[in-house]
Amino acid sequence: MTATTEARTATRETAPRVDVPALEETLLGRWSEIRRNARALLADPRYHRVEGQTMDEHRAHVLDQIRLLAAEGDVLRAFPGRLGGADDHGGSVARFEETVVADPSLQIKAGVQWGLFASAILHLGTQDHHDRLLKDAMTVDVPGAFAMTETGHGSDVASIGTTATYDPATEEFILHTPFRAAWKDYLGNAALHGTAAVVFAQLITQGVNHGVHAFYVPLRDPDTHELLPGIGGEDDGLKGGLNGIDNGRLHFDHVRVPRRELLNRYADVAADGTYSSPIASPGRRFFTMLGTLVQGRVSLDGAAVNASKLALIIAITYGNQRRQFSGASDSEEVVLLDYAEHQRRLLPLLAQTYAGAFAHERMLRTFDDVFSGAKDTDEDRQDLETIAAALKPSSTWHALDTLQAAREACGGAGFLTENRLVSLRADLDVYVTFEGDNTVLLQLVAKRLLGDYAKEFKDIDATGVARLVANRAADAALHRTPLLRVVQTLADGGNVRRSAGQLRETETQRELLTDRVETMVAEVAGALRPATKASREEAARLFNTHQHALIECARAHADLLQWEAFTAGLDKVQDPGTRQVLTWLRDLYGLTIIERNLAWYLINGRLSAGRARTVTSYIDRLLARLRPHAQDLVDAFGYGPEHVRASIASGDEHERQEEAREYYRRLRASGDEPRAEKSAPRTAGAARGKARTKGSTSANPGVRSSAAPV
Repeated sequence: MTATTEARTATRETAPRVDVPALEETLLGRWSEIRRNARALLADPRYHRVEGQTMDEHRAHVLDQIRLLAAEGDVLRAFPGRLGGADDHGGSVARFEETVVADPSLQIKAGVQWGLFASAILHLGTQDHHDRLLKDAMTVDVPGAFAMTETGHGSDVASIGTTATYDPATEEFILHTPFRAAWKDYLGNAALHGTAAVVFAQLITQGVNHGVHAFYVPLRDPDTHELLPGIGGEDDGLKGGLNGIDNGRLHFDHVRVPRRELLNRYADVAADGTYSSPIASPGRRFFTMLGTLVQGRVSLDGAAVNASKLALIIAITYGNQRRQFSGASDSEEVVLLDYAEHQRRLLPLLAQTYAGAFAHERMLRTFDDVFSGAKDTDEDRQDLETIAAALKPSSTWHALDTLQAAREACGGAGFLTENRLVSLRADLDVYVTFEGDNTVLLQLVAKRLLGDYAKEFKDIDATGVARLVANRAADAALHRTPLLRVVQTLADGGNVRRSAGQLRETETQRELLTDRVETMVAEVAGALRPATKASREEAARLFNTHQHALIECARAHADLLQWEAFTAGLDKVQDPGTRQVLTWLRDLYGLTIIERNLAWYLINGRLSAGRARTVTSYIDRLLARLRPHAQDLVDAFGYGPEHVRASIASGDEHERQEEAREYYRRLRASGDEPRAEKSAPRTAGAARGKARTKGSTSANPGVRSSAAPV
């Protein structure tokens, strides 16, 4: 054994190793047993998507699957125990978001039925509604739609056009669609299957519009399945994805709805038309009603993280087996994942997926605390809504990026439907716009950040405010002068290792990520301060001018949330080798965020040019360290072949590559391998041809002479 070989063997023996089963248990989180049970159920082919079905076939298949889930799938965990549920809100979402691995259409259809339609009855209705309506919604005896979105108003729910005007003479609400843009649109179960809906409309009584409220409305005759009188609709038809769901439109022509069908947990109308509510503020009442439905955003975040896991399992497994181009050897092609650029394409996405997984587990615990009543103050609910509004955009955009990168990393094989990446990419596309458009959600996050910033000044007198502003100005001036950059340069001393050592420290990363959020919020708050005393028109103009800055604040906040969750997750890992590898992965995530925003850090004086260059070089070092552990890190996601269902991740590619390698090994051993042209002796004719053309070739090697052979 040579000295080099001995050194390599020693390195392998001392290198950290990932304890895959233990890491899988950590990633499964608090509801690990529920997730395992869900995965065991979803291994059944009856729940799997059948590629190549027509839209009609796919819709019928998913309806059958939903009814199968109702019978066998333990889908009622979030509902009251007296009705067959388990009062387990966190466990219910954990189980539900796993269905994305079977078919995203199944996940969303289930979400419409139990997460929206039935949950609206549960959370917005009262005991009477629960007793009369909830059981049939839970069992899917009544497939239901959630009729909130309109053609003309999606994210701006407060401005929907559908009205529900109370008639005291008959004790009925008159549900009406006054114009075309007020048609309810994109509703799951509306085109074919739904026999009832929870409809959101402007409640008008005694000449006063009290804002958006929810009503239980029958849609179709359960026997004939025809729409009831006064109700019209259309099929949304073929979509870019999720074609197992019968999305459609609904409109109402003075449809009468009994007073008792107002879901009146937060507001009621008496027989004489008198309106009452335990929440005096119309704005707070509106957000309270919509806040009860935050579980949709929570579950989409988890499902998007799971879709990213599937994509990375496929791409990294394939990249560990597929070979392309010869490198240092004349006889061996290189495994794709050994290429530095291939690592650059996939491993930062893997790091962000881990960050998203840890952040989702944290949010799910918060969700369960709120909905179980363990921690259910107004502030707790606002925190949950803000976290969900930050993480859902981050994870759904990340899922699209990951699926696209995985598709490209798998070449032509990734474009085959049998390998699932293109279908998952199409289905996940709409996740970024439903349950709240991502950009609109980030505006909500930014407004909350500004509100929290304003609270810093609430109890400070004028002198204190002046001092705080002066301190911030001095801090900004310090960072924008060369002083801090000089300090960093001196600290690094031109030593790349010393500079990298600073960047890999947890507190350095935390400071860089936190400082970016705080500085951006402070700058936007300062820019928007004149709006508090301006006219409504001027305030709107000012806000619009700084809208992009607000969005960037929220994105930075989401990055910080995920980094902090990843860092906290490291404390749960007991095995030293696993913790070391995950620390490298966390560092890769944090430094990738910093690299992506290097312009900000340089412009604002947070990094010297030398340390900024070190960010990229250290990322490259991290990629090399993580490459041997990539397969373990995706195996720890805990999905088997029956969940992944991609032939290129099944071992088939490994068999093909080994067959090819064995063929060439035998050919070389037999002595029958043909010699490459460049190594074969030249014939006399070839030599004369070369002599004739010598000297007549263009001096530019990129331009072929007319005398040169074609």
